[in-house]
Amino acid sequence: MMKHLRLCSAAFLGLVLGSSSLWAQAANPQIPPGEGVTVKDGGDTVKAWLVYPERRDKAPVVVVIHEIFGLTDWIRAVADQLAAEGFIAIAPDLLTGKGPNGGGTESVDRDGAVGLIRGLKPEEALRRLNATAHFAMQLPAAQPIFGSVGFCWGGGISFTFAVEQPKLKAAVVYYGTSPATETLSRIQAPVLGLYGGDDARVNATIPAADAEMKKLGKPYEHHEFEGAGHGFLRAQDGRNGANARAAEQAWKLTTEFFKKELK
Repeated sequence: MMKHLRLCSAAFLGLVLGSSSLWAQAANPQIPPGEGVTVKDGGDTVKAWLVYPERRDKAPVVVVIHEIFGLTDWIRAVADQLAAEGFIAIAPDLLTGKGPNGGGTESVDRDGAVGLIRGLKPEEALRRLNATAHFAMQLPAAQPIFGSVGFCWGGGISFTFAVEQPKLKAAVVYYGTSPATETLSRIQAPVLGLYGGDDARVNATIPAADAEMKKLGKPYEHHEFEGAGHGFLRAQDGRNGANARAAEQAWKLTTEFFKKELK
C-alpha cells in the first residue's frame, strides 16, 4: 500500500491546497490516509489515488481529474482535502501505461507529462474516468452517486464528462474550457465553473456555454474571480493575493456545491 505525505498550506486556511512553494513539510493529522489502487477496465488498468473520509455512513464519490501535468502530489492533496470534507475522493492517473516502460505520470518529468496528455485521446480519458467512478461506487463504504472536479486540462474534461456521462450528478470546472455548444444539450448534471478573472483564453469560452445552458434550462453557475490568473488554486502565492482570495472563495463554493448535489 502506497502512502502519501500530506502537506499543509498556511496560505489556504490550513487546508491541504496551495502552491508547492507554500507547502510545509509536515503531515496534517486532520487529513485521512490515502492509498494507491489499481482500477481495471477490461484489458485496461488505471492507477489511482484513493482517500476515504472519516464518517459513520456511506459517502458519495468525487472523481478528481488532474491537470495537464498528470497525477502529481498536488492533485493527491486535493483528493486528500475532499476526503476531509466528507467525500470518497479518487484521482486516476490518466497517463497510466503511457510513459516509458509502461509507466504513468511518475515515469516522466513535467514536460513529458504535458506531451503525453496532448497525445491522449478524449474518448480514452473518458473511458478511464467511467471505470474509475464505477470502481469507487462499488466500494462498501460508498454511495452509488458521484461527481467530478477537474483543473485546467482536467477542468475541460470535467465539463466534457458532464456531456458524455448521464449518471454524473455534479461537475466542477476549475479554469477549463467549455465543450462545443452543440453538445451541451446532453448534460444532465449541474455544472459549477470557477475561473480566474485574468484568464482570457479560457474565459472566452464561457459566454457561449452560459447562453446555451440558459436556453436549455440547465444549471451552469460560474464565477470569475477578479485579478486571479489561470491555475489560481495551485498558484495561491501569485498575483498579489488575488489567487489566494480566489482559492478561498472557490473551494468554499466547491464543497458547498458537492454537499448540495451529491446526496
